[in-house]
Amino acid sequence: MRKLRHEEIPRIKPADSQQKERHPIIAVIDNVRSIHNVGSFFRSADGAWIEKIVLTGISGTPENRAMHKTALGAQDTIPWEYVPDTSEAIAQLKRDGYAVFALELTNTPLSAESLQAEHFPLAFVVGNELTGVNDEVLALCDGALEIPQYGTKQSLNVSVAYGIALFDLVRRYRALHERPVFDDPFPRPADEGKAQ
Repeated sequence: MRKLRHEEIPRIKPADSQQKERHPIIAVIDNVRSIHNVGSFFRSADGAWIEKIVLTGISGTPENRAMHKTALGAQDTIPWEYVPDTSEAIAQLKRDGYAVFALELTNTPLSAESLQAEHFPLAFVVGNELTGVNDEVLALCDGALEIPQYGTKQSLNVSVAYGIALFDLVRRYRALHERPVFDDPFPRPADEGKAQ
């Protein structure tokens, strides 16, 4: 085993990216105040290759160049839209056939592993850094996803929680559709002298 050099890391060329099938997941960003967290959402969304990000309320958008520091170009690869009211965004997603789940601590938690094929396409709502998902928004959701935690704090940075939940959802979707997690279409570089 060795670490891949930067030029060896398999990547989709931006020109080819629109032909690559996306996972049927949409992230709804409910009033997140930090533009750097929003940038991180975009970067994780690119890694998970999801359909779209919906930004709501006070959440910043890619027009704010400060976001680019953490997005690292993902603002150009992930489709996004801004909807002022989160409730309106959720209503439209439901009309479009998406199941909607909040990423929130509730009295009826679900894990990504409990989701079934009928829960996709899926939208998940990530809330404000201090107050979480708005209560009115939570009431509109079909359920709440929770990340198991084993320490004393029972909270994570919103961009960290988002990343964990996002990749859990992608893994669950792929498992339900019998698609391997590692189906890398790019060949890995072979080491010199190693039998191929």
